[in-house]
Amino acid sequence: MMIKIENLTHKYSVGTPFEKVAVDHVNLEIEGGEIVGVIGHTGSGKSTLIQHLNGLLKPSEGKVYINGQDIWADKSKMRQVRFDVGLVFQYPEYQLFEETVYKDIAFGPRNMGLSESEIHDRVLKAAEFSGLREELLEKSPFELSGGQKRRVAIAGVIAMEPKVLILDEPTAGLDPKGRNKILNQIKNYHDQVGNTILLVSHSMEDVAMFADKVLVMNKAKVFAYDTVENVFARSEELKAIRLSVPQITNVFHRLNEEGYPVPRNVYTVAYAKRKLLAELEKEGKLHA
Repeated sequence: MMIKIENLTHKYSVGTPFEKVAVDHVNLEIEGGEIVGVIGHTGSGKSTLIQHLNGLLKPSEGKVYINGQDIWADKSKMRQVRFDVGLVFQYPEYQLFEETVYKDIAFGPRNMGLSESEIHDRVLKAAEFSGLREELLEKSPFELSGGQKRRVAIAGVIAMEPKVLILDEPTAGLDPKGRNKILNQIKNYHDQVGNTILLVSHSMEDVAMFADKVLVMNKAKVFAYDTVENVFARSEELKAIRLSVPQITNVFHRLNEEGYPVPRNVYTVAYAKRKLLAELEKEGKLHA
């Protein structure tokens, strides 16, 4: 089990009139190699939850295990935990600071105490995973487009070769072309490396397209954790907690309600196409 959370609770402003429970007795297990979409409206607890996974926040109660190890059992090992669990914050390009793209990507590996040859190899590999051309490496990151800056920031975390990569709204503020490019690069990276990825997003379409499972947070608790199709099949429950579902899911739910024999757990256009073709073929309405 790559990530195991036991009875995790986190409280802010303890002992004051402003005390708030941000995460409330959460239990969760995430297998290695999965892409998990994390969704929930503002204040649901999702951001607080992910900051516990690399020790940025300490639990008020409960435990967090990464690859079988309690991350707070030995504080001297917290540095390694933060190399093992890479967290890319929302708008990470604002954290770029080095003179060149190369130096920014190399910053994490250099702090790991690696040799210059190993750092160089990791920078080139991370740049390739992130879709950055090699000629961009000697440019100032501040000369790049918004999407390129975002990929530099992601490459800087990838270069540390984390076992778990957490991306908090990695496509926020980007146009559709930039959003698709980053998501496809992340998917390509996962296909080649096979590590565990948590993708925090407000876009149900992005989660439906790229995730294996979906974690839904609501009112500081886990509302649902299941496969993409099983979660989005619960569209009425999701709407009741002010979350949307992919547009194609709404279409198929409406068709189902109108009496058409279509499934309710459709979540992408490609999946919808396969389901419709299978149904037509079964009824003998599909001609070669």
